[in-house]
Amino acid sequence: MATQTAKMQTYVWEGKDRSGKIAKGELTIGNQALAKAQLRKQGIVVKTVKRKPKPLFGERSKAIKPMDIAVFTRQLATMLKAGVPLVQAFDIVAEGLDNASMRKLVIDMKNDVASGAGLANSLTKHPKYFDDLFCNLVNAGEQSGALETMLDRVATYKEKTEILKGKIKKAMTYPIAVVVVAIVVTALLLVKVVPQFAETFSSFGADLPAFTQFVVMLSEWAQANWLIGLVMIIAGSFAFGQARERSQAFSDWFDSIMLKMPVVGEIIEKSVVARFGRTLATTFSAGVPLVDSLDSVAGAAGNAVYKKAIFEIRDEVTAGLQLNQAVKNTGIFPTMLIQMISIGEESGALDEMLEKVALHYEAEVDNSIDSLTALLEPLIMSVLGVLVGGLMIAMYLPIFQLGNVM
Repeated sequence: MATQTAKMQTYVWEGKDRSGKIAKGELTIGNQALAKAQLRKQGIVVKTVKRKPKPLFGERSKAIKPMDIAVFTRQLATMLKAGVPLVQAFDIVAEGLDNASMRKLVIDMKNDVASGAGLANSLTKHPKYFDDLFCNLVNAGEQSGALETMLDRVATYKEKTEILKGKIKKAMTYPIAVVVVAIVVTALLLVKVVPQFAETFSSFGADLPAFTQFVVMLSEWAQANWLIGLVMIIAGSFAFGQARERSQAFSDWFDSIMLKMPVVGEIIEKSVVARFGRTLATTFSAGVPLVDSLDSVAGAAGNAVYKKAIFEIRDEVTAGLQLNQAVKNTGIFPTMLIQMISIGEESGALDEMLEKVALHYEAEVDNSIDSLTALLEPLIMSVLGVLVGGLMIAMYLPIFQLGNVM
């Protein structure tokens, strides 16, 4: 099967459809003969089928993003609900994909399923894109005979989760990008613009204002050490990334620090609670035992402090304690979550209550991000104005003084 997958090629075809109109497209399949046969099955009168030429400098593979997986899951669930067989659904989804890497992944899984493997088994061969939670839910759907329903739930879970992550990243990316731009602009002014003014000031024959002297000294330092500073920034960023990836203690410490930050910490807390509610609701409604569900919830927490707390909840539930009491004992989850869990346990509708919790805190995250953006925009503009405006004032201050003397 690996040999068959390796020989898959993309063909460009041209022909006429059943109504006689000219049709064109691309098809990824084993060989040219199979491509022609597949097109004839679709009612296409084939004129030409040629192997798609490779770009001059090679084809750049596009990375597969989590949202690509969410869209794929939604498409597959829709196809199965419409009564399309699983293997054929893979073909239809693959043909509509522009991302070559994603198309290859779908074709690989289709070949596994066509050879007799279950969908869950096929997914487990690609752990980079399908985590344990995803695979376990699909396996539960296959075992219960409700695969299309389970895929629909998984698709909803992935979509909501990725949208939430995307909003948080967007809120964090904007200020970071502006700060980076501010640093770059300030560095360019210090290294390139200020020295030009300094040469002019040297011919004045008078003492410069203290503010101008400070900026000139800062410029001289930047000219002498800009390379060292750049190397230190790059090395520091790399060291930080490696420390987060390789040192569990450092990663846990950083997660705890992020929770203590004003505004940002509140957004992280609400997003974790939203993920807790959505993940637990999805797994519990799928018939996964509560203890196993909590393992999946801990893996999806996204913060070491809450991950540790969820494992404590799992241990107490295993010992026989009710879920709402175990959550309360951690001391870090909001009262609303605890009360909703308690109501859900008493009424036997825990998954519905958790779903409502997830929706509530997802809306809270949206509102918090909007408030943060509204707060940051004038603040960032003020910082940029002080930096750039301060440098300009420092440069023109001696000229203004010279004009006053004359």
